[in-house]
Amino acid sequence: MALQTPAEMPFLDHLEELRWRLFRCAIALAITIIGSFALIVTQKIDVIRILAKPVEPYVQGSLIATHPTELFGINMDVSIALGVILASPVLVWQIWAFLSPALYKHEKKVVIPVLIGAALLFLAGCSLSYFFVLPVTLGFLQSFQSEAVQSTLRVGEYIGFVISMCVAFGAAFELPIVVLLLSALGIVNPRMLKKFRRHSFVGCMVAAALITPGSDISALAALTIALYLLYELSIGLSAVVARRREKRIASESAFEGA
Repeated sequence: MALQTPAEMPFLDHLEELRWRLFRCAIALAITIIGSFALIVTQKIDVIRILAKPVEPYVQGSLIATHPTELFGINMDVSIALGVILASPVLVWQIWAFLSPALYKHEKKVVIPVLIGAALLFLAGCSLSYFFVLPVTLGFLQSFQSEAVQSTLRVGEYIGFVISMCVAFGAAFELPIVVLLLSALGIVNPRMLKKFRRHSFVGCMVAAALITPGSDISALAALTIALYLLYELSIGLSAVVARRREKRIASESAFEGA
């Protein structure tokens, strides 16, 4: 009796395999999150001070906590984020192992570089937000201080603001990956992207204004330029994918016609 390949497995067997792979992902996440929290506690890593660096020059005194569980919750949030990052190789491997049998050979060659590129772009967006946009934005917002008011910030609200900004920038930097996937599916092509260059610049400016509400013109300009450069990078990636896709379709047509 011939053995079944993963691509030929019955639907219920696919579900069973998916269940076990999700279970392994959950175990990996549990281990890394607990390990991250234990590392922060045992090594006395002051994650709040690290995240508070961008706002330190603009506040009088320290951030304040108004609830007994607020600081614990922040450390847990950081542990979860760090745990997801540490477990990401296992998560990516499990996703890859589940999907790879259903992919063609040329598609398998693209998946790993795309995942690596997505991770690097996300980190680049977070870095730009933390090291440049946040200090500039906070400086602009704090410029409205009055001597009649003592400026204090709730630590929970501030950390939430930092995390949301970093995640928003990281997500915005995924534009080339989205365009790459759409090009691979044949939904967009480089001619279409070049046609909408002018519109894309306006779109980048609007997106930057939505991501950095209330920030000054320098932060808005920095993100607009970054997004537009990513759009230009997307055009180049789309051109490469489109050429390979056209060659593959032509070769398949030639093979079928032979």
